[in-house]
Amino acid sequence: MALFGITFRYAVPPDLAPSDFHLFGPLKRHLGGMAFETEDDLISELRNWFDNLDVDFFRVGINSLLSRWQKCIDLHEDYVEK
Repeated sequence: MALFGITFRYAVPPDLAPSDFHLFGPLKRHLGGMAFETEDDLISELRNWFDNLDVDFFRVGINSLLSRWQKCIDLHEDYVEK
């Protein structure tokens, strides 16, 4: 991103953020259709969801980053699909 002639680089490329491709999709599906009366109810549901995730959920997400990072390297940082 360039602003006033200054180029900014993302710490994590937008299409490589692990939270975007591995965490938020399943979380969105889990919470879909739910309604919460209070913020505490939402926090409780989120804690319950995270507590019940299998360790492999995170392992798979982290391991799948390898191919995504390699793609970024192979494309010489031209990683945003057009």
